[in-house]
Formats: sequence, structure tokens, C-alpha cells
Amino acid sequence: MDFRDFEKRIVKVTKMELPGETVQFKMAPMERLQELKRVARGKNTAKRAGVMSLFYPSEDFETRLILILRKTYKGVHSAQVGFPGGKLEDKDNSIQDAALRETEEEVGVSRNTISVLKALTEIYIPPSNFFVQPFLGITAQSPKFIPQEEEVEALIEVTLRDLMDDLNITTQTLSTSYAKSIEVPAFKLNGHIVWGATAMMLNEVRELLKKVL
Repeated sequence: MDFRDFEKRIVKVTKMELPGETVQFKMAPMERLQELKRVARGKNTAKRAGVMSLFYPSEDFETRLILILRKTYKGVHSAQVGFPGGKLEDKDNSIQDAALRETEEEVGVSRNTISVLKALTEIYIPPSNFFVQPFLGITAQSPKFIPQEEEVEALIEVTLRDLMDDLNITTQTLSTSYAKSIEVPAFKLNGHIVWGATAMMLNEVRELLKKVL
């Protein structure tokens, strides 16, 4: 879709109700996530982070979404596909500020060029004990991406067409931090398997876009 048309339509999401956890859980890699989220909120020990689902125009005005492949490291999210973003720090005024700051740091898109349209449904990630707040944003400029060398292995530019194509929804047998060889729902995008929290958040984005495109 031409980004100029996309930009006119997507602003409608600002007045829409969120699809919420019902849609997220369709892509959940494990059962009991809702219960784990309730327990974590009760304990009040989880950390917080913000991520950005950022749409932008390519040089020929094709609508795209930026994802990142994280570096391999000793951690639960090693070598996984995710949104740009990161944890809330003392210097951040809000979770949204954290998402904008981390997006600028990780992929080089200035926070001043990003219009945040909507806060999406918060998600809990049990292995890392994080509550993650996703945001839906757009930038009208074709970005000159600068990946953060320490954090980002590769940039993944997903076309809107591929994101919305139901044929790119699949299942994958994976070993995770909590189980070995389990079958999980996932997206297959640009040759990468996108699962877990990122897939859950992506599914809510897709559901919103279905209503406005």
C-alpha cells in the first residue's frame, strides 16, 4: 500500500478500542499467560519496558514496518526478532519516552520524527519478568536506519502486504526457556520466525489495521 494512503487511514485507530488480550493470546506460546500476568502485577516486582511498532515509507512510498534481530547474548531474548525499544530508565519521563528513546538508539530514527498514534495492550513476559507497553507509531520520512552495533544484529523491513498476509502465520517447534520442543504459533516474515511476545503484539497491530485499511 502507498504510504500516503496508509497515513490517512491509520489515524482512525486513535478512536478505536483495542482488540486486547483475546487477540494477543491467539499467538501466545504458552498457556497460563493471563494468570502469570495477574500474579506478577500482584507482586509488583516486574520491570517495565516500552517498544515501538513503527510504520514508515520506503523510498518509493511502499508502507513498511521495522523489526530488529537482536544480537546473540546470554539472555532469554538472545537472537530473537523484536520491536525496537527497551526498559524504562530513570531519565525517561514515561514508558512512551522510553520507547521513543530506545527506538532512536537502536535503529537511528529520531524521536522527533515519530508520531505516536496509540498505546497498545500491555503484555507480560514471564522469562524476563517484564511488563512491556507497545506503541503504534508512524514516521512520514523514509528513514536512514542506523542499527545500534551492540544490540542489533540485523534490521528487518517488513512490507505491509507481508504483515497482513494470513499465509505468513505458521507454527514452529522451538525450545524455550521454559520448555523443550514445543509447538508455538508464529509469523514467518522476511525469512525470520517471529514468535512469543513480539508475535502477540503484532497480532493486535494486524487486527487494528484490518479495521482501517
